[in-house]
Amino acid sequence: MTSTDLDQHISLAVQASIDAGKAIMEIYASPDFETEIKEDNSPLTKADKESNKVIMSYLQKTSIPIISEENRMLDYAERKNWDLCWLVDPLDGTKEFIKRNGEFTVNIALIQDGTPILGVIYVPVTKELYYANVQAKAAFKDVLKNEDGTNTLFSKENQLHLSGNQNKELIKVVGSRSHMNEQTEKFIEDLKQKHDEVEIVSKGSSLKFCLVAEGKADVYPRIAPTMEWDTGAGHAICSAVGLKVTQWETDQELSYNKENLLNPYFLVH
Repeated sequence: MTSTDLDQHISLAVQASIDAGKAIMEIYASPDFETEIKEDNSPLTKADKESNKVIMSYLQKTSIPIISEENRMLDYAERKNWDLCWLVDPLDGTKEFIKRNGEFTVNIALIQDGTPILGVIYVPVTKELYYANVQAKAAFKDVLKNEDGTNTLFSKENQLHLSGNQNKELIKVVGSRSHMNEQTEKFIEDLKQKHDEVEIVSKGSSLKFCLVAEGKADVYPRIAPTMEWDTGAGHAICSAVGLKVTQWETDQELSYNKENLLNPYFLVH
């Protein structure tokens, strides 16, 4: 797929995510919304379902198969020969949505032979839009002035550049201030041996990837379960700025459209 083709797919995914964001915000604005509990004990709202419908209406035009958190999961026998597929989380951070803290996103990625080649993350509450063409090594952040305005796509002034942490004494780690498991605490303790100060930066949903891609944090250890649709778009954005998203145990890059869509633990660095 050429870089121009990728940009066209990004434009489509961006519009899908913005329109999905509108559907989400209509429900977010309502005084109460019903919440179901799925088989894996995670919450599901009407917003997840409505966002998924909107995104499907766009992506189905491409004839590229789609893996979405809210679609019926296809057997690996059917998926394993796909060289291209969309990977969608129509509402990442449903718990954040229910808490009404604004830290939820729409995630769309395009996967080629197990590797993310484009990613779009849209934040409906703040209208922040992150997107990346990995092949072109270009990632961007726009803040939409209105929900129709995507005419600044691919503007150089909105391009993200990894500046690197000039202050080697302070390192910022993406994590949870209140829920830190033993392995993560050990990772942070190890960092404290090498740096004078370690600061924990907390964010919900796939915004954790965006913090590192923007240079607002240095590293994101994830020693807790995630699914492929939670990480594909953020992985693409991080890859495009020159970061790595590697498996905790093997240091190999995360791969996608696996038989088991559960990710191993990983590190963004």
